[in-house]
Amino acid sequence: MKGYGEEILRMEDIVKTFDLGGGKKLTASDHVTVSLHKGETLGIVGESGSGKSTLAKILTRLYTMDSGRILLHGKDMTALKGEEFRQARKNIQMVFQDPSTAFDPKQRVRDIICEPLRNYGLIGKEKVDEKAREMLRLVDLPEDFADRYPNSMSGGQRQRIAVARALVLKPEIIICDEATSALDMSVQKTVIELLHRLQLETGVAYFFICHDLALANMFCDNIVVMQHGRVVEKIKDLSEAKDPYSRKLLASVFTIEEGKNKVLPDELFG
Repeated sequence: MKGYGEEILRMEDIVKTFDLGGGKKLTASDHVTVSLHKGETLGIVGESGSGKSTLAKILTRLYTMDSGRILLHGKDMTALKGEEFRQARKNIQMVFQDPSTAFDPKQRVRDIICEPLRNYGLIGKEKVDEKAREMLRLVDLPEDFADRYPNSMSGGQRQRIAVARALVLKPEIIICDEATSALDMSVQKTVIELLHRLQLETGVAYFFICHDLALANMFCDNIVVMQHGRVVEKIKDLSEAKDPYSRKLLASVFTIEEGKNKVLPDELFG
């Protein structure tokens, strides 16, 4: 298993509730605390409704939390506003489950990849094509894809474009929200191998939200198990699970041999 570095992110005592009407509330994050280190892949697992994606949306400010703190290198991001927050936000990017819904179908790939750079004023129009081709090479796609539209590509190719766009700002953290679950097994394998290679090359940390417990167990350095908006336990390997919920969740999907070692991505799919 690869090593990882210092803590770069800490979500501390996060609370998020949703008003259901009639005086009822749903607690989607119930005093959640998790941390992420440089070069680490942190798996977030649990059944649907456990609060996994809510946590990701709080981290990206798509949801506003009720209380808690988000510390990036020890600095409270929740206290940042305006341009100061916008600049800090560059360090956290996201790859969604279905890239086709995250792309403008009228944009060519070059513009999709470089849109974050243009939003921050980090690239001129004359450099867009060159940068897009560089990023396409990075994710093992042909450079001439820069001229294409996303609807002319396969799901795996679109997901590689999504990874390229997430990487273009050189973030420290990428949130993968079920980023491989919509792909078939062979394509999933290539995307996981890509994520692994890019992490080794760049030191990027992954916040890896996943329903596939076998994949999470093999790919992640540490795993957070969630239930009803709470962290049940944090473990390095699901074979170490002690909480009854974790063991029940595990038993309902597949069996892990005791003492199983982590494997590299080229071994993930047998």
